[in-house]
Amino acid sequence: MQIKLNKQVLPHLLGILSFYLLVVLYFSPLVFDGKMIFQNDILQWEGSAKELIDFREETGEEGLWTNSMFGGMPGHLVNMEYPGDISKAIIAVLTLGLPHPISGLFMGMVAMYLLLLSFRVRPEISIMGSWAFAFNTFHMLSLEAGHNAKIWAICLIPLLLAGINLAFNGRKIWGFTLTALALMLQIRYNHLQITYYTLIIVLVYAIGQFIYYKNNHELKSFAKIAALLIVAGILAVGANTSRLIGTVNYGKYSIRGEKTLSTSENNDSGLSKDYAFSWSQGKLESLTLLVPNFSGGASQEALDTDSHTAKALQKNGYSGAELNNFLQRIPTYWGDQPFTGGPIYGSAIMIFLFVIGILYAPARFRNIFIIITLLSLMLAWGKNLAWFNYTLFDYLPGYNKFRAVSMALGVTLFSIPVLGCIGLEYLLREKSTQQQTKSLLISLGIVGGFTLLLIILAGAFGLKGAVDANLPPWMADALRADRKSLLQKDALRSLGFIIASGAMIFLIIKNQLKSQYAILGIAILVLVDVWTVNKRYLNEESFRKSPSESYFAATAADQKIMQDQAYFRVLNLQNTFQEARTSYRFHSIGGYHGAKMRRYQDLIENILQPEIGAFVEAAQAGDFNYNNLQVINMLNTKYIMAGTTANAVFENPQANGPAWMAEQIVAVSSNDEEIQKLTTINTQKEATVNTSEFDAKEGSGKIKLTSYKPNQLVYQAQITKAGLGVFSEVYYPNGWTATINGVEADILRVNYLLRGLMLPEGNAEIIFSFEPDGYKGSSIIAASCQYFIILLLVGSLLLPFTKFAHYGRK
Repeated sequence: MQIKLNKQVLPHLLGILSFYLLVVLYFSPLVFDGKMIFQNDILQWEGSAKELIDFREETGEEGLWTNSMFGGMPGHLVNMEYPGDISKAIIAVLTLGLPHPISGLFMGMVAMYLLLLSFRVRPEISIMGSWAFAFNTFHMLSLEAGHNAKIWAICLIPLLLAGINLAFNGRKIWGFTLTALALMLQIRYNHLQITYYTLIIVLVYAIGQFIYYKNNHELKSFAKIAALLIVAGILAVGANTSRLIGTVNYGKYSIRGEKTLSTSENNDSGLSKDYAFSWSQGKLESLTLLVPNFSGGASQEALDTDSHTAKALQKNGYSGAELNNFLQRIPTYWGDQPFTGGPIYGSAIMIFLFVIGILYAPARFRNIFIIITLLSLMLAWGKNLAWFNYTLFDYLPGYNKFRAVSMALGVTLFSIPVLGCIGLEYLLREKSTQQQTKSLLISLGIVGGFTLLLIILAGAFGLKGAVDANLPPWMADALRADRKSLLQKDALRSLGFIIASGAMIFLIIKNQLKSQYAILGIAILVLVDVWTVNKRYLNEESFRKSPSESYFAATAADQKIMQDQAYFRVLNLQNTFQEARTSYRFHSIGGYHGAKMRRYQDLIENILQPEIGAFVEAAQAGDFNYNNLQVINMLNTKYIMAGTTANAVFENPQANGPAWMAEQIVAVSSNDEEIQKLTTINTQKEATVNTSEFDAKEGSGKIKLTSYKPNQLVYQAQITKAGLGVFSEVYYPNGWTATINGVEADILRVNYLLRGLMLPEGNAEIIFSFEPDGYKGSSIIAASCQYFIILLLVGSLLLPFTKFAHYGRK
């Protein structure tokens, strides 16, 4: 078959080129100037991963475990490379060498483009939808925060659905291949919450297709396609066997697993409702999809000197630099979330097109994407729609493992442009000019009219933020006036874009302008719309030269501690359990991670925080009583850091050291009893043991650490009385083994979360080694599946190009 380059190839090449150029242009400081986005979460990850990365570079081995934070945790939660894994190389090829993390946005545009083509949307509309999807504010705000895995996982949703849709529309080879590839890559990024939402999308789509096939008496065909796609899914899971085994095994020991204390404010397993739904979007706040500043923008916005707040401040004595500094951090946000980096917005034009989609898209797909949109909004409302979301939390399998439910808005910003672009395609296919005009005016009236109402009724929403209660009345009143102004200005802005895009469509209907030119005009409007809103939050100021270099630069406090080459842990009193900068150089009892061990979280809440609070209070009065830090001591916390100067470092003379013998056993029968006993015992001499699980007896002697690696610790012991040795290492049953003089020994859990061993009298060499279950064998399975998927992709590319590309023009 002869390929017509101008019609069948060139549009797609231009689309891919536009995706690449837009990413390069928006992120030019990163691409051309060598700057980086200042991403707090990524800096924290860099701190936590430093030990593992250094170990890999020095030895060529994987550390598998790290002591860099929270006393110790599995390495796959932080940084691990798996033998034979080629997924990183696959991503580099598919994204044409663009740097991480912005390569995810390029992949998102390509994925959305393929999805829209699979729905037979013409290339120019598909390009517009791809721009809108990738450049929504949710992605940009997530980039600034450092949620790179989340962005990648969301940007792979359209690729996955493209594969499924192609399979259900006769392109089984491409459908199987893209489904396996997309799911393989999404699982690779290990963002299980987004993958969970993706499964919901697939389920809704599958139900829609089931109804369609049932009505057409083709359930046998449906079953065959569904079976084929299930095989693709199994292949994708197989390609991530190593990652998934580690995640599943760790899950039951993490804060998302079963609770250990009866006093925990949790379900039997999973997160507490308060924690899971702390980031719930308000119902009204969802109007930021239409008007970006509906809820005041970010938690803190800059206001100019003509604002109501500026005038109120001037009237109350503020002026000069003091006034200007104050105006840079005004709490304009009045939504329901604790704080936010900005609004969730993907172009008012897409909302307008979404309404056209409701009117014009084929019912087979219209209902699917309406349901996906509504369901994602309902999920994002969280506690603000408690009857629905609390029911899901209690009964939907696995749903109680996730938090920050406003994340579901990433799905909303996926489904809106899909239905919008399908709607525009089918509107333009309509044969009746009169019907086209009528549908256009109805859509314009609904969206434009509603936006106009927001301008008129802006003051009726109250505009009261949580911070207002802490402000003097004169300032709160001025602030509400500015919130009203922000809402009205952005609503007027959105109305302008809606009318302009509607006019372009009208010119197409009336044959006053070629459809390609008009659609290009609408696409440019969409791009200008999202681009300018994004620049409010992710702009030139967001890029810095080597942010990690300055962030991790050694302070005088760091340098003082670094002089000690022994094995110990550090307590940083500044934001202890929400920072991993300390982990960059030291083993820390704090850290930054969303999946801490359940027992360690119990320790934080019940003992560590009270101990730290009491110590700080006493130290401020001049009383440095290290004996009261019994649990901090048992974690071998030798240094306490209260600041960045050398004199802000305090050496703890009572730290227990790497290991010691328990001179007395305190028998307990439950986790509740054990954690309570920890507040009363002398951990240097006594050890709690749950006798319903372990047997132990007291002993005496000395234990010395002689060799340390992340995945192996070697000790020499001189035991004068056989008994329990206690090690200042976190107990984790999945992968740690111990030998005493070469003979494997059972590891006990003592002091609620430390490791213990029954040691024989005499001299002993003790070796703790870590290798997670299935680490080596699963890597072979994963690599084999990855190579098979790549062979499928290469084989699919050998099919005539028109088998896919021309599909979008039928």
